[in-house]
Amino acid sequence: MSYNKVIMLGNMTRDPELSYLPSQTAVVEFGLATTRKYRGTDGEMKEDTCFVDCRLYGKRAEVVSKYFKKGSPIMIEGRLALDRWEAPDGSKRSKHRIFVENFEFVGGPGGGSSNQGGGIRSSMDEQGMSADGGGFDERDIPADDIPF
Repeated sequence: MSYNKVIMLGNMTRDPELSYLPSQTAVVEFGLATTRKYRGTDGEMKEDTCFVDCRLYGKRAEVVSKYFKKGSPIMIEGRLALDRWEAPDGSKRSKHRIFVENFEFVGGPGGGSSNQGGGIRSSMDEQGMSADGGGFDERDIPADDIPF
């Protein structure tokens, strides 16, 4: 038995890059940084920052591309995967990536850190459809909850 679930809250390290597969499925890629603050054995405050690449498919990818930018806070939920490839020099390369399945807007208007009224959750399947069969629809969100 195994379980692969990642939940992260951080800031985008670069603007989301939107592209389309030959099937016209949207794909967005972005970097995410999370910082852990802790007190070292010497009593000094320290920081450890983790950088991870993320990929998201479907209509949700277009939403992320439209409403997020470098520095934007975002909460993501997904699965961790290992990408492997061969570099032009013939060396084997690999890196971990998060395949995002759900995301949530966090912060207030302008990307602030207040989250009045909660966030907006995007919980959709691979085709960009929500569990009830509909897509992302801003009309279902109370105006005072929209963080942009």
